[in-house]
Amino acid sequence: MEPLTYDVAVAGLGGMGSAALAHCALRGARAIGIEQFEAAHDLGASGGRTRIIRQAYYEDPAYVPMLLRAYDLWRDLQTRTGEELMRLTGLLLAGSEHSEVISGSARAAKAYDLPVEYLDAADMRTRYPQLRVADGEVGVFESRGGAVFPERAIRAHLRVAQDAGAHTLFGASVLQWHAQTDGIVLELSGHRRIRTQSVIVTLGPWFGDAMRQAGVALEIQRNVQVWYAPSVQAYGADTFPAFLLERESLPAPLYGFPDFGDGVKAAFHGYGAMTQPQGLDREIDAERDVRPVTQAVESWMPGAAGTYRAGKACMYSLTPDRHFVIDTDPRDRRIVLCGGFSGHGFKFAPVVGEIAAQLALDGETSHDIAFLALRRFAQ
Repeated sequence: MEPLTYDVAVAGLGGMGSAALAHCALRGARAIGIEQFEAAHDLGASGGRTRIIRQAYYEDPAYVPMLLRAYDLWRDLQTRTGEELMRLTGLLLAGSEHSEVISGSARAAKAYDLPVEYLDAADMRTRYPQLRVADGEVGVFESRGGAVFPERAIRAHLRVAQDAGAHTLFGASVLQWHAQTDGIVLELSGHRRIRTQSVIVTLGPWFGDAMRQAGVALEIQRNVQVWYAPSVQAYGADTFPAFLLERESLPAPLYGFPDFGDGVKAAFHGYGAMTQPQGLDREIDAERDVRPVTQAVESWMPGAAGTYRAGKACMYSLTPDRHFVIDTDPRDRRIVLCGGFSGHGFKFAPVVGEIAAQLALDGETSHDIAFLALRRFAQ
């Protein structure tokens, strides 16, 4: 039996893959998306109800043009679907003046003339009297910061893709692919095969094999997100921002969200044991996982961690330099690799989808992604 034929196949339909499938389909390509689990599942790196979105990017100012485009695309997706996918509550970044979070955000804001406010400790205490601000801490407030809602976003991208004619296949794994002169044949679970002209690989934590073959060692880190019912009425989303706090007393930066109706959410960014996706410990231990977050939250926002509600283990896919990989495979330019989003990628999902579609269908992209190329690891 001859395999079904497509212009492009997307392997993995989480945040990035669902967006890539939508952008390919909107351009009229014959596209298929393949996902080993169900739609908008919570087993990978794209779950957790909320993800921070921000523009003054402390990790590297080079991300800012992509972020500005991402905001436009999030708004477009909301218009297309009628879904609230992004809420700009504002974002408060806090730490010492020379911390990475503060100095890096200020550098990005200056480079791109982004509208941010610089606050000293007294300013933060006046604006947010519910916080326990340490002497000497300063803040960067970004009014355009806030949250995106990942499960809603994935479903929205999938709906746009399907409405534009894309095919989706859930409960199917890509076992291997064979490059041929006239296309690429994908071998799927269930003895299924498809032929395509290009492949977009967006496998999240299951991206390791493809990355190793491209010369990059990917680490998978277990990160725990925690939700609380506050004991005070000071942390609602109508009056309190998302936040990111860097303190020497904390094991890693603490980030979180106001109460959108299901409690205050908090977690340490980039903190946890290394693991593998197949062996991830999904059990939440009160002493190991919850107590450190609770203590950190209460030291910053008293009353926010009143009652534990839920916890969830997610995975960070970490590259050696903690920056993304968005590139074509040097061994076969018909294969587009998008991975290693290192715990700070979801906000970029629609623009990563646009870039991936351009690379797969045009062989090049209008976005400047040279700093995310594979060749940096060879250097």
